Amino acid sequence: MSQTPLNALNRRDVLRLGALLGGSAFLASCGLNVPSANLPASPLNALAVTQPSVAGTVAWSAQAPKSPVVLLSARPTRILIHHTASANTADLSRAQAYSLARSIQQSHFSRGWIDSGQQFTISRGGYVVEGRHRSLEAAQGGQQHVQGAHCDGFNDVSVGIENEGTYMTVSPPGGQYSALVGLCAWLCQQYGIPASELYGHRDFNNTDCPGDVLYAKLPQLRADVAARLGVSLRLWPTTRAPMTGERVRSAQRLLLAAGQTLTADGTYGNGTASAVRAFQSGVGLTPDGVIGSVTWERLIRTVRRGDSGPAVQAAQGQLAARGYSVTVDGIFGSGTENAVKSFQASRSLTADGVVGPNTWFALQS
Repeated sequence: MSQTPLNALNRRDVLRLGALLGGSAFLASCGLNVPSANLPASPLNALAVTQPSVAGTVAWSAQAPKSPVVLLSARPTRILIHHTASANTADLSRAQAYSLARSIQQSHFSRGWIDSGQQFTISRGGYVVEGRHRSLEAAQGGQQHVQGAHCDGFNDVSVGIENEGTYMTVSPPGGQYSALVGLCAWLCQQYGIPASELYGHRDFNNTDCPGDVLYAKLPQLRADVAARLGVSLRLWPTTRAPMTGERVRSAQRLLLAAGQTLTADGTYGNGTASAVRAFQSGVGLTPDGVIGSVTWERLIRTVRRGDSGPAVQAAQGQLAARGYSVTVDGIFGSGTENAVKSFQASRSLTADGVVGPNTWFALQS
């Protein structure tokens, strides 16, 4: 996992240290206090996914944490994918996986951390090991989450998975990728995380991690995990600070329609993030201030001819940005209805003139 200078020890320092420890690599840190979301106690997905083989901390002879790990009572809401940015070793053995786990832990101890930063690690040979102590225990229960140290600002709400190797220009080995699919599917099942909520470290921090090639495989990973779970996948575009543009303005107008107070200026600043967190709290989601797929699904509202208000403006603004001749006045009249029908036809949707979930998804994508 690569990390830019958010910490005193920069990436080159970490890699040099890794070489001294045996040539592995290494994560960064995060944190956010979150209330427990109103999620069902049982797995949410249609197919039962068997727990993959995971070597616990005892198996790879981990040292005890420097202080007790923090066990949170809230479920994580997303999974973050990392790469170690270490050598793409040809050693695919279990012994190498365990050696990797030990060197990561020692590296993280040297940074003053209490334990390995990530919850799980997958070697190039496809062996899955527990990183931070008690991560496997928490996932097996499905109701608690071990606070990690792998992504600044999102440690309390995400599971971090390290993948051994550097994937800027090459793909991970097939066995490693298969293990990643299996681990993600099981974690999604245990925690009720939608398959759409799989991200790269770079989606939230300024870093190359998990490498250009592995990052480009994330859409396939989401689809493969969804297939393993037997669920459909609708991946909305993640929208967050400091983004600007019509999608942000659309989200702001939908927030206004939901009763939040903010300015629909197309700039995702602190006011918008605060409104997003307030909205998320109100609908039982983890208030992280990021509009991902789950938040989009709660935020949209069906609008049709005769409706008025900021949600209509949101749809009109998206249509106008795509060249349709509509007035962004918040009044859903015949002109807006015709534009919606034309847009729907262009996307092979049912041209009924109603902006429902599928049309919203097409407008925002």
